[in-house]
Amino acid sequence: MNAPRPPAPTAPAPSEGRRLHPVTPWRRAWAPVAGIAVFAVQDFERARRWFTELTLGWLLLGFAVLLPVAGAYGFLSWWFTRYSVTDTELRIRTGLFFRRTAHIRLDRVQGVDVSRPLLARVAQVAKLKLDVVGTEARDELAYLGERDAVALRAELLARAAGMAPEAAPLAGEAPSRELLRVRTGTLVTALLLSGGVWAALAAALAVPPVVYLVAGSPWPALAVGLPLLGGVWTSSLGRFLTEFDWTVAESPDGLRLDHGLLDREHATVPPGRVQYVRVSEPLLWRRRGWVRVELEVAGAAKGDKGGANGVLLPVATRADAARVLARVLPGADLAAAEAAAVRSPDRSRWSAPVRRRGYGQGVTDAVFVTRNGLLRRRTELVPHAKVQSVRLRQGPWQRRLGLADVVVDHGARGWAAGRQRDEAEAYAFVAAQAERSRTGRREAAPERWLTGDAGAAGTGTGAAGA
Repeated sequence: MNAPRPPAPTAPAPSEGRRLHPVTPWRRAWAPVAGIAVFAVQDFERARRWFTELTLGWLLLGFAVLLPVAGAYGFLSWWFTRYSVTDTELRIRTGLFFRRTAHIRLDRVQGVDVSRPLLARVAQVAKLKLDVVGTEARDELAYLGERDAVALRAELLARAAGMAPEAAPLAGEAPSRELLRVRTGTLVTALLLSGGVWAALAAALAVPPVVYLVAGSPWPALAVGLPLLGGVWTSSLGRFLTEFDWTVAESPDGLRLDHGLLDREHATVPPGRVQYVRVSEPLLWRRRGWVRVELEVAGAAKGDKGGANGVLLPVATRADAARVLARVLPGADLAAAEAAAVRSPDRSRWSAPVRRRGYGQGVTDAVFVTRNGLLRRRTELVPHAKVQSVRLRQGPWQRRLGLADVVVDHGARGWAAGRQRDEAEAYAFVAAQAERSRTGRREAAPERWLTGDAGAAGTGTGAAGA
């Protein structure tokens, strides 16, 4: 008689995952209230008639019904939201009526940032934002406890770096070394010396009165003035609040950027992912030797490519900027790049009589360089390994003058152009740049975290970020 077969092993049930912080329902409870507010704005007259016809009793009854409904929605949406981390992906399950599960591959994760808005800091919670290659929007977990957010970020970066699954949860915070901190006085002075602040203020003071005099009504003037006041806020106090206490630190997971007065942001510029750098010099900054450095990272969401709107340094001396830039683009030298930018030929004055004085183009061993701008000088750097394509652009008047533009496309869906170049020089440069890009990609270092030290990746000794 055959012995009975043992029962076939069954796969363990997948973990239900972890919930977000209990304060999250209060954040999500605003959705029904926001829906009513949107309806009232879209049909303001009808909403006004309803509210004028309602008595105090009906208003109290409405709030007595609305608040529990909003609270129940926030609680249920929080209850049905869970997240879990496997060896290969982060899973986020959401949805009250329609379930959605996001599968985020860890080997595609290129950045995990921690955001602490003002009210979240009071409640000691934080928001986790993830940059994933190939996606425009950023997935997020809001909200987690501050310690949980830091620990989860470290674990995700450790797994993305290839650390052993059993060691990743114990990775902890990687050590960091501060490179630069922007002083408050320097930031305030830089804002006061920015022409954009005074231009926005002048427009906000001059345009609305003119509109009022022409239209004879305050409403068009108000409609024009409010956006202009918003521009003043964005370029002055809003920028100060965002860029306050800007700190750049170096760690194994890249450059860490911490900034913000009310809303504290913690972002990371991952190693090897920077596609483009722009160094700006406003006219009134030049005597002090100050520059502003912005960058673009492959796959990052728009407006969130570095720190605040892709900023690496809001203001810094040229020497400090060159020192930090060398960490972002290994082998790049700012002084050498600026010296390599050669001006356009003299005959370009017939095509761009004024702006040609700010045009320049060149190349170093590490980067392609362009320069443009007179009042606000901009130097653009594109690493050779990040060049996706190079092309020649020529208009009919340029053809007659023997001129052409050289355009280089990089991996962040942007481009940099060397304008008004000699035609023969431009054709030769296009061919040479294509070869430099191929060589640069062959010699480029790995882009994943910690791949430069395979031994460190498997030890779990805290090499994967904060």
